[in-house]
Amino acid sequence: MSYVIGVDLGTSAVKTVLVDRSGKVVAEHSESYPLSQPKPGFSEQRPEDWVEKTLLSLKRLMEDTAIEPAEIEGLSFSGQMHGLVLLNEEGKVLRPAILWNDTRTTEQCRRIEKTLGGDLLRIARNRALEGFTLPKILWVQEHEPELFQQAAVFVLPKDYVRYRLTGKLDMDYSDAAGTLLLDVTGKAWSPDILDAFELPHSICPSLVESFDLCGTLLPEIAEQSGLLSETKVFAGGADNACGAIGAGILAAGQTMCSVGTSGVVLAYEERKDVDFEGKVHFFNHGEKDAYYIMGVTLAAGYSLEWFKRTFAPDVSFGELLGGIGDIPAGSGGLLFTPYIVGERTPHPDANIRGSFIGIDASHKLPHFARSVLEGITFSLRESIDILRASGSTIDSVISIGGGAKNADWLDAGRYI
Repeated sequence: MSYVIGVDLGTSAVKTVLVDRSGKVVAEHSESYPLSQPKPGFSEQRPEDWVEKTLLSLKRLMEDTAIEPAEIEGLSFSGQMHGLVLLNEEGKVLRPAILWNDTRTTEQCRRIEKTLGGDLLRIARNRALEGFTLPKILWVQEHEPELFQQAAVFVLPKDYVRYRLTGKLDMDYSDAAGTLLLDVTGKAWSPDILDAFELPHSICPSLVESFDLCGTLLPEIAEQSGLLSETKVFAGGADNACGAIGAGILAAGQTMCSVGTSGVVLAYEERKDVDFEGKVHFFNHGEKDAYYIMGVTLAAGYSLEWFKRTFAPDVSFGELLGGIGDIPAGSGGLLFTPYIVGERTPHPDANIRGSFIGIDASHKLPHFARSVLEGITFSLRESIDILRASGSTIDSVISIGGGAKNADWLDAGRYI
């Protein structure tokens, strides 16, 4: 029997899964790591935590299954997008990683827009948003210039972990598309964007396809993980691109809705010249020479987590959501806007904030819980509307992630 391992590097934890040749998940294991928020709007993590927890998760996965290491044909990755990891000439991390949900870079976004004008959408195919990588690079360049002078190359989170496992630095196209430095349809780093901000071209790693072989495990890594040094390591891709492949979003008309910490509406796209005017993201898919268009609700599952933590800390999620099926659609006139950490689609504003609207004395906890789910759902619906307005055909929506586990939440999706 032979197997492969998937490594998903999330915002709060890394998950490893063991999959057999039929595609069946044989086992899985996860390890969490902390998130640092040293100032309002800041969101950082220690890249070394990712490495340590990935190796621990791999080791425990192998121990729990008692699979022979020789039966593992290879491993690959999916990972949180946009996070900035800066390395020096020796490949050492220079500072904590600045994550996708960090919002400190509003001034840098305005600088990008002023400097590049229409070239930004023409080349990078996406607007300058705080979550993307180029604004983070410029923030370090402006606020930590001495440290930035030591920077030799940048990578994204999963790429750093793969580098530590193999000793090779690469970045796949699906993740590179979210940096604002890639010529998305040209599939190359943009010299025009790099030169506009006086960034050395060497700061960008080599580009690979998501399915490319990127090496094998270093001997010391193999020993720590319980795997063999000849285990093949493949590039992998951005979490949303990988989720789309797993959900079968591989042809025109196919659409996915993923609800995790953030919420994503993603549709397969073959038209590389279609102009979305920056209203949605346009990224390279994990499939060769394909693309996807995507709208993002920043605080989807996070809105529900925040609500529970704040208003119902002593009940389980099951108890919290247990009564929402008895509440009619519309939550008795109670509305929730899920902009508690700013928003991306269709309101790209780091300073916009959420609200409950229409509260009256008849509303109980289940009304509020249902209104949170409905607010998230209709935020995602706005991305669906943009895709349809662009000429995209959406026949059905496949739901993945935590939101797919709740039947009442799925039922609310009928209104999309």
